[in-house]
Amino acid sequence: MLPLNQELLFAVGGLLGGVLLMAVAVWIRGKQRREQLASAKSIAARIIEEAKKDAASIKKEAEIQAKDSVLKERADLEKELREARREQQNQERRLIGKEESIDKRADSLDKRESEVGRRDAALKAREKNIEEKAAECDRRINEARKQLEQVAGMTREEAKKSLIDEMVEEAKHDSAKRIRVIEEEAKEEAVRKSQKIIALAIERLAGDFVAERSVTVFPLPNDELKGKIIGREGRNIRALEAATGIDLIVDDTPETVVISGHNPIRREIARLSLEKLVSDGRIHPGRIEEVVRKSEQEIDEAIREAGQKAIFDVGVHGVHPELIKLLGRLKYRYSYAQNVLLHSIEAAFICGAMAVELGLNEKQARRAALLHDIGKAVDHEVEGSHAIIGAELARKYGESPKIVNAIAAHHEDVKAETILAPLVDAADALSGARPGARREMMETYTRRLEELERIVNAFKGVEKSYAVQAGREIRIMVQHDLVSDDDAARMAREIARKIENEMTYPGQIKVTVIREMRAVDYAK
Repeated sequence: MLPLNQELLFAVGGLLGGVLLMAVAVWIRGKQRREQLASAKSIAARIIEEAKKDAASIKKEAEIQAKDSVLKERADLEKELREARREQQNQERRLIGKEESIDKRADSLDKRESEVGRRDAALKAREKNIEEKAAECDRRINEARKQLEQVAGMTREEAKKSLIDEMVEEAKHDSAKRIRVIEEEAKEEAVRKSQKIIALAIERLAGDFVAERSVTVFPLPNDELKGKIIGREGRNIRALEAATGIDLIVDDTPETVVISGHNPIRREIARLSLEKLVSDGRIHPGRIEEVVRKSEQEIDEAIREAGQKAIFDVGVHGVHPELIKLLGRLKYRYSYAQNVLLHSIEAAFICGAMAVELGLNEKQARRAALLHDIGKAVDHEVEGSHAIIGAELARKYGESPKIVNAIAAHHEDVKAETILAPLVDAADALSGARPGARREMMETYTRRLEELERIVNAFKGVEKSYAVQAGREIRIMVQHDLVSDDDAARMAREIARKIENEMTYPGQIKVTVIREMRAVDYAK
């Protein structure tokens, strides 16, 4: 162990060494900072010098550019001044020329003015002479008029009024006669031409007669097949009804199955499927579904072929495939027992014949009439009138506005815009109203006549009513003391509107109101 003095010396020596080291470090750091500061000052001086040189160079370039710009602007200004002087000289020359022209015109006007003055004086002299002669004529006319008034015994105004009244009465009489003759000739000519056109159109068409048809009756070879059709616990008949969407009625009628359904296409699918099942003999749910699918494909093909055949028979082209398919569906649609597809083809021929007689486009008329009932193909699936539905389908599949309007207006659901619309309406009515075209069941027919007479008899003043011509005309006898001639015309319109609103009927119904007043007396 060292003595205390030595330890103290060692401690003091260490302390002094640390202080010395710190002082050396501080001196070195100060020297470095002074060197950095000197270097930074030299760099700053060099940058400032370079900046001054760049500024002098930029200033010199700017001065050169300014001088160039001033020289250029001065050249442009001198050029503009030269052009302005040249334009001014041109205008001065034009003004000089105009002044010379104006001077010439002024001389010419002076000459004309003097000539006009001479003519004006001559005209005034002639005018004065004419006025004197006119005054002399008026004096002589007045004297002659006074003498005529004394001889006739009436004044001039009275004679003029009498003559005018006589001429007016004569003109009214002649015009009334002429109007009556023209109206009668026009009516006769219109009736004659319309009858000729309709007769020609009808005689050129040989339409089919139709029979009543409400359900499809399927004949069976024997009654044993009824059990197979029904199946164990009715599984076969249920499967067939579920696959086709129709009802099968198997009753005590010998060798007969009744196929009943609202949709005629489904009814035809069921008939065709039942025919295949009966001929094959294998009747079970799996076989039924397979046969129904094949029958649906066959019916689709038959629909397409029927539409194409109708298009070919009528002679129209460029019809959209979807419209052809819808047209084929009408083969299985009936209206008052009349086949709608055959009715459309028939109406097309009638409409085309009438169009030829009127000098219109025959193919366009046939096209419109062929498609006029196209809405009936889907009217059980879409709400609304079949005419409006058909028009929307025709518009959707690219038919012309004339065809679309003719389809929509053939039942007066919309206003007719062309002559084609009433022509299609007439062809539709002729096809449906001709003898043998449509037949109704007796019950429906009787109910319609009773409803027609009930509507008519509800009007005040009706004495008797008779439905004639199979319900296509209603004749009404009214009481003459309750219904005037004007009231009779109004009543006919009101009855027609009420029948349209409350009844459903084929074609049209003619309403005839008859008012008769008899005066009876006896000579004794």
